[in-house]
Amino acid sequence: MSTEHPVLIVEDEEKIAQILVDFFALEGFNTKVLHSGEHVISSIKESTFSAIILDRMLPAIDGLTLCKQIRQFSNVPILMLTARIDEIDRLIGLGAGADDYICKPFSPREVVARVQAILRRTQSQNSSLEQSQRKLVHKDIILDLDTYVCERRNETIELTPVEFRLLKTFIEKPGHVFSREQLMDKGYVDGRIVSNRTIDSHMKNLRHKLMQDDHTSPLQAVYGIGYKLS
Repeated sequence: MSTEHPVLIVEDEEKIAQILVDFFALEGFNTKVLHSGEHVISSIKESTFSAIILDRMLPAIDGLTLCKQIRQFSNVPILMLTARIDEIDRLIGLGAGADDYICKPFSPREVVARVQAILRRTQSQNSSLEQSQRKLVHKDIILDLDTYVCERRNETIELTPVEFRLLKTFIEKPGHVFSREQLMDKGYVDGRIVSNRTIDSHMKNLRHKLMQDDHTSPLQAVYGIGYKLS
C-alpha cells in the first residue's frame, strides 16, 4: 500500500487522529484529517479516497448519519471507530454501510492492518470485475473500453480519442465537477499543455454529440468551474 491509497480520517480527538496519521504514514499512506462531520461529504465528493476511518461520535454530524449519506453516492470502504462495545451498536454501524468496525481503545497498528485487508479485498473484487466487464455505463450511454466504441440505444456515437477519454472521466464520477485543468490532464495523456479554449471546444463537440431527444445534453457547464455529467 502506498500514496496511491489516500485515507480520510474523521476523528474529533486530535491526539487519536495524529496517532493514526503517524501509523498510516509508516506504511506509506497519505492521509487527510477532519475533526467534525461538517465537511466530510463535500471532501469525499471533491477528492478520491481509498478508505475512510470514521468516528461514530462527531461534532455537527454523527458518524452513523455520515455513513448512510456516503453510501448514497459512494462505495468507498469505511472503517467505523466507536467507544461503544455492545454488539447491537456494531450491527447498527455495519447495517448503515460500514465495512468494518473497531472499538476504542484500539491498537493503531490493527486499524492500519484492517484498512490494508479491506483494500486487498476490494482490489481483488475490482480486478475480477475489470476482467469480466470492460464497459462503463451511464443511463443509456455505453463505453466499451476495449474497442473505444460509444453507443446509445444501439447506435454508435463517433468520438475522437480525446472525447472518449473525457467522457470516460465523467462516467467514472457522475455528478462530479471537473475543472478545465483536470480535463486537460485526462484528455491528453501525453502531458501536453493546451488552452482552456481547446478544452471548451472539445466539450462543445462532446455535448453536441450526446444531445438527447429534448435537445439537452447530460454534460453541463458549471459557471466559473468546469463541467459535470448529470
